[in-house]
Formats: sequence, structure tokens, C-alpha cells
Amino acid sequence: MIKFEINGKPTALDVDPNAPLLWVVREVVGLTGSKFGCGMGLCGACTMHLNGEPVRTCVLPVSAANNQRITTIEGIADGETLHPVQQAWVDENVPQCGYCQSGQIMSALALLEKNTNPSDKDIQAAMAGNICRCGTYPRIEKAIKRVINNKQSLQQSSLKESPINTSASSSNNANGVEIYEPAKREVPNEAGTAVKATGEAM
Repeated sequence: MIKFEINGKPTALDVDPNAPLLWVVREVVGLTGSKFGCGMGLCGACTMHLNGEPVRTCVLPVSAANNQRITTIEGIADGETLHPVQQAWVDENVPQCGYCQSGQIMSALALLEKNTNPSDKDIQAAMAGNICRCGTYPRIEKAIKRVINNKQSLQQSSLKESPINTSASSSNNANGVEIYEPAKREVPNEAGTAVKATGEAM
């Protein structure tokens, strides 16, 4: 009996321990997003994550995943919301035939989880094991850079936000519990006379 967690779901299977993990995930578990390409671990179409690391599952025996954590392309979105890497793939129109793209995305995701600001060389090194016969490499690199730029834009935007200014006063009650009172403010009444927030004319 082989036991593992796949996309957060505990799973136990009575399968040949020497069967390739890719075959078990596709044919037994029923998750077919990861593809069979070369059968030799050379093209990257079968890439999944094993404990967060990208692995070529067409040559990895399922026994190697026993009591481990597996993530497939089906497990990275948040419900109906695409993962930022998936969304970047859509925004940059990366796929052509699409066959290799699940493996490409899983390799890109593994890179960005370890290095949030990779250089061009880092990107090329991380993606070197994934082959695209359609030649979408420039768009793949653009999609990865889009994710990086989006993260940096969000960080810069958060730094520009003004801090919340609260002028509320506080006091302690008889039990020593701190009680906050809203700051008093002036508002005009119908006659235009300034009044306190309590309604008392000034």
C-alpha cells in the first residue's frame, strides 16, 4: 500500500511500487494535467512537485512518493482563481499546442517559490529541463517576468499607502481594561454653526 498526500488530499493506493508516479497519478488518481512526453525524464512535460521540489515523474517510481507530499498542476489554483503563474501564462498567451505547458508552469513555480527575483540566467537555468517543441520560450520568460514585476508593483504600492491616523483617546476602567473613545470632531449643523460631535453648539 502506497500512501501520500496529493494536492492536500491524503491518498492510499494498492499499486505496484515500481510503477511510474506519472502513470499512477494519471491512470489511478485521475489527474491528467501532467503529461507523458519522453518517458526518460528529459522533456519536463511530466513535472510535478514532490515536497516542493520539481521532479520528472515519468521515471520516478511511486514508491519514492510514499508518505510524501505531491502537488500537480491541478493543485496550484485557489478554487476558480488561477495561481499568479497560471494567470501570467494566460496574460502573455504563452501556450501554442499547450502539451508541455503544465510542466513548464510547475518548473516556473518551483523557481519563483525559492527565488522571488531571479535573473535571466536563473530563469534560463531553471527552465532548461523543459522542452517546448512549439518554441514558446520567449513568451515563457516574459510570463515569469510578469509574475516578478506584479509582485514588485504590489510591494511598492503597499509602501506608498499612508498610515492610518487614529486620534482616539484611551482610558482604563475600574478593572484595568483599556477603553478607547472616538476622537471628538466638529461638524456643521443646518445653520452652519459648528457643533461638537456630542451635539453641543460651540
